[in-house]
Amino acid sequence: MKQVLAVLAVVAAIVAIWYAACIPMNIKGVLTEVERAGAEVVPAGAKERRDMNEFALAARNSFAIPATWAQDRPRLPAPHQVVAELWETTVKKKITSKRSLVYHGWVTLSATILGFAIGTGLGILLAVGIVHSRVMDMSVMPWAIVSQTIPIIALAPMIIVVLYSVGVQGIIPKAVISAYLSFFPVVVGMVKGLRSPDMMQLDLLRTYNATNAQRFWKLRLPASMPYLFASLKIGIAASLVGAIVGELPTGAVAGLGARLLAGSYYGQTVQIWSALFAAAILAACLVGLLGLIERVVLKRMGMAQ
Repeated sequence: MKQVLAVLAVVAAIVAIWYAACIPMNIKGVLTEVERAGAEVVPAGAKERRDMNEFALAARNSFAIPATWAQDRPRLPAPHQVVAELWETTVKKKITSKRSLVYHGWVTLSATILGFAIGTGLGILLAVGIVHSRVMDMSVMPWAIVSQTIPIIALAPMIIVVLYSVGVQGIIPKAVISAYLSFFPVVVGMVKGLRSPDMMQLDLLRTYNATNAQRFWKLRLPASMPYLFASLKIGIAASLVGAIVGELPTGAVAGLGARLLAGSYYGQTVQIWSALFAAAILAACLVGLLGLIERVVLKRMGMAQ
């Protein structure tokens, strides 16, 4: 109960700060609209608005504060506007509609899952090779680390152009970008997990004349499970980011990245924020699903209650 109350208190504080931030962010736009409408209450003039900061404008024109939470195209939408847009584009739209966030979320999720599967498979194989081969540890691991220093926003267009030039289109380029972002956490976590058994445990298996394969399946792999699942949670979130980033350079018409692009083109900030929250909710669901699988797997292995 205390944990629930603590979470609710943090959420309430964030919402309160968000509403407060909408006032200085949107006050100039509201006053401009009031001036154009020729309202009886005359706000500060255009020249005066340029000279005054947003906080001073809000203090002088307190009558306009409620309107900062109800603009059609605000600089910063209010929380209830984002919630209303999410409800409108998820519950009230058919999932096959091009305006449904469920439809766009599925497009992004498909690329995310494919890229995550590729990145996880490659990461586990690379980690196994690094643990069992000092040559791979000295040669491959540094390159894996260096690869993550390249900004994905710069690398994504290059990957897409190269793949398009050889006729690879659709979901594959986005999946490749997702795999690029997700494989590194898996490599690092899996290497750490496979090396987690101490020397006494390894020496015990040697006294039983266990082979390398037996040491791997009976000791190293089970010991790596907690590390692997921790890495998978990071990897699935990174994979979702990669899928969204992969949609941006292509001018995609479907996917959460496409919704972000469309919102930026037409100044629909509420649409942008709703797409961002949809991505955050999707990531939370994926991480939660992995957490559930982790509890089941570790419990069956006798490593969790």
